[in-house]
Amino acid sequence: MGTSGKTAVIIGAGPAGLTAAYELLEKGIKPVIFEQTNEVGGISKTVNYKGNRIDIGGHRFFSKSDRVVDWWLRIMPLQGAPARDEKALGKDFSLNEVESIMENAHASGKKFPDPEKTDRVMLVRSRLSRILFLRKFFDYPISMNLETVAKLGPARLAKILLSYLRARAFPVKENSLQDFFINRFGKELYATFFRDYTEKVWGVPCTEISPSWGAQRIKGLSITKALAHAAKKAVSRDRSLSQKGTETSLIERFMYPKLGPGQMWEEVARLVKERGGEIHMESVVTGLELDSGRVAGVAVRDSKTGKSSTHKADFFLSTMPVRELVHALGSGVPADVRKVADGLVYRDFITVGMVLKKLRIKNETKIKTINNIVPDNWIYVQESDVKLGRIQVFNNWSPYLVKDPDTVWIGLEYFCNEGDALWSMTDKRLADFAAEELEKIGVAGKEDLIDATVLRMPKCYPCYFGAYASFDVIRRFTDSIENLFLIGRNGMHRYNNQDHSMLTAMVAAENISRGIKSKENIWSVNAEEQYHESRQGAGH
Repeated sequence: MGTSGKTAVIIGAGPAGLTAAYELLEKGIKPVIFEQTNEVGGISKTVNYKGNRIDIGGHRFFSKSDRVVDWWLRIMPLQGAPARDEKALGKDFSLNEVESIMENAHASGKKFPDPEKTDRVMLVRSRLSRILFLRKFFDYPISMNLETVAKLGPARLAKILLSYLRARAFPVKENSLQDFFINRFGKELYATFFRDYTEKVWGVPCTEISPSWGAQRIKGLSITKALAHAAKKAVSRDRSLSQKGTETSLIERFMYPKLGPGQMWEEVARLVKERGGEIHMESVVTGLELDSGRVAGVAVRDSKTGKSSTHKADFFLSTMPVRELVHALGSGVPADVRKVADGLVYRDFITVGMVLKKLRIKNETKIKTINNIVPDNWIYVQESDVKLGRIQVFNNWSPYLVKDPDTVWIGLEYFCNEGDALWSMTDKRLADFAAEELEKIGVAGKEDLIDATVLRMPKCYPCYFGAYASFDVIRRFTDSIENLFLIGRNGMHRYNNQDHSMLTAMVAAENISRGIKSKENIWSVNAEEQYHESRQGAGH
């Protein structure tokens, strides 16, 4: 069927919605985006606080999909000269290295801008994440090197090795995320390095979470894979950006927009509007009208004026939370679908941004940094005596996120439920609480706190418990609506990374342009079918 001259309504201006708009424009279809907030980017936005920029949750621009990498570099070309911190530390950044690490990513047209002279540039950053446990640093993902062995001590190490060997010899049937972890790491290592943090994230025991979360996020990682990676790394390093032979959790470098992830999506939004697409901010989709198995139009409320309007289109793409989408579909939704949707659960997220004079923790690595701060992007807080889940060190994501390079700019991440005690704290109390926890675990002293801000983000994490086990009931219904396409993280109730959310949008746009009515290829993006098949026989 011909699609030129047709229109698509897109609900949400996050990565999936904006990618869909960009792709549809290239296929001659006009996108009209309705975004309920006043910012684009969703949880990939960048918040500017007094010149300090916050990346909510941390967004590595890394993908094993050449298509996604090319797409990113078409919007923002890769750096061709040292960034501010690289220059200050005397690090070399040659064009030869840039060209070699780009591999198949040619979309930038060989333009390699200087990040000191222009903003629209993608940096190449080194990745380091570690676990804070027993007030000590451990590699993330955990590796059994000599340093780890020394920190764990012989008794704990013996338990870890024995439980790992037992798990490999007698795998259990994977009915929960706990089973998934134990099969790959053994019961002792799971209890030491995975259980507390994971339960902070989700707010429920790992026994209540579907193992498909593990397949989605951790995939093939295991002790064996981590040891093999460490051995390979000692001999040679994969200098490419794709690092296709490396488990995603083990990658060592990634791309990152100079001014944070939101810069990418602000640029995409600008291009969408420049090329004829529409983006309506503070516009809440309150209803979808069904007619003969198709969506005929959407009802939209303007948050600024309170006025409602109806918008017709040929195609409809939704990134809004599935629970809200089903409610918006109204009385045409079967009772069983509505029941499952009502049982879907979401986890919410708080970032406390802190400007500090210094950190108490010292850089004991061989990695050089400005003012010798710790070189981590993330620090996973496995300590059970604090609610703090993770710490981001924004200085190490991009030096341009930090207004004053002589300060330390960090984000303290808390996982909660909207309306609970943590969520309901005043900003002042929450900042004080975070500072107290930071001091308790020895990361920074309250006397070094210069300024703080609090950001609350609802529905950041679609949960793999609640009614999730019956999600197929919803999917069969929404897939039957011919011109409705569910894409993105919340749109599919799937914990996708940014690149996979983008790929779902790309596939949906292709389906629309080619007249493909099945949604199967959208759902197959980042679906671990091999895992789901092998899981059936686990423990036999």
